[in-house]
Amino acid sequence: MKVGIFGAGFSGKEIGRNLIESGHDVWGTTRSEDKFSSLQHLGITPVAFDGTNLNEDVRNALVDTTHLIISIAPARQENTDQPDEIVDPVLRSFQDQDLKTLAPKLQWVGYLSTVGVYGNHDGAWIDESTSVAPASERSRQRVRAEAEWLSIGEAQKLPVGVFRLSGIYGPGRNALLTAEKGKARRLVKKNQVFNRIHVGDIATALNLAATRKVSGAYNITDNEPAPPQEVVKFTHELMGKTPPPEIDFETADLSPMARSFYGENKRVSNAKSKSELGLDYQWPDYRAALTRMWEEDNWRS
Repeated sequence: MKVGIFGAGFSGKEIGRNLIESGHDVWGTTRSEDKFSSLQHLGITPVAFDGTNLNEDVRNALVDTTHLIISIAPARQENTDQPDEIVDPVLRSFQDQDLKTLAPKLQWVGYLSTVGVYGNHDGAWIDESTSVAPASERSRQRVRAEAEWLSIGEAQKLPVGVFRLSGIYGPGRNALLTAEKGKARRLVKKNQVFNRIHVGDIATALNLAATRKVSGAYNITDNEPAPPQEVVKFTHELMGKTPPPEIDFETADLSPMARSFYGENKRVSNAKSKSELGLDYQWPDYRAALTRMWEEDNWRS
């Protein structure tokens, strides 16, 4: 496979590293040439892409690409003046150009989305058969972007997989770092739970999905949706620190963005990813994952 990753950031880089270890060629985009060296260090061929214009370097990379992974989010805000505009930045950069013409060897597309598309379910279990009901602008934009890619796939008889991710963490982005910096807050909202996903399991999932050229939606998420305050408590105890005091969510000083995340409460099933992708989660829950990162001492970077 020759794999292109639009958006070789936190998740994209780990996906690329995983694919390269499996013997595949990978190129990935970044906005800044200052980040080229970090991609090259992983074996990813860097390509500049500003998120708007399809330049010659991107065009040349697409010519031999067999598998494409999209890890660039649409704008958080909806453009109500142009409700029919394309919201996905990659598709918008194509303008009226046909995907199969730009990438004549393309066999599969994977789109990284979010479990936020399901909206709030008051803590109930949901799976891929649950209807999308986004509660925020950013999630409505994601639903539209998913639909755009699925429509392209249907029109061009191209398998498109949509991968709905829960809260992403891993080396360099995790509760251990937050605790070390003394910035952890133990917010408590009654019956609130979140799912999470380690970036390593995302990478394995996309490798499996690309190899099998699957289509349709898959939840990529851990086994155990859990209250956020319990994660904070466990992390501090793991590090030998005293957990911070509990803070009532209702009276906490939070930004509108932070508060909005607590407006969605659900338990997301990953059963389909296990049965159809054959995904064996190596970081199956927050306790196993944080303990492993702590013991392996790879949580800082």
